[in-house]
Amino acid sequence: MANHKSAVKRAKQNEVRYIRNKAVKTRMKNVIKTIRLDAEAGKNPSESLDMAKSVINKAARKGVVHKRSAARKISRLSKLVNSKS
Repeated sequence: MANHKSAVKRAKQNEVRYIRNKAVKTRMKNVIKTIRLDAEAGKNPSESLDMAKSVINKAARKGVVHKRSAARKISRLSKLVNSKS
């Protein structure tokens, strides 16, 4: 455990950020999974693609994922949706 006052504060901040980042990452993963499952089932996932782009870009803006990683995820999802329609 942390011994200094600043280290205790830093540990608390890390825990709060971890929980917040985990929620954002989970939401992002669920949106991506939904689109992939819709594409496999033959449904048209183009409506949910816009929402997915928004969720992924928001995660990148918050610094949860790198902006290039977010761009790659969006690109691959767009490619998948365009190939199905």
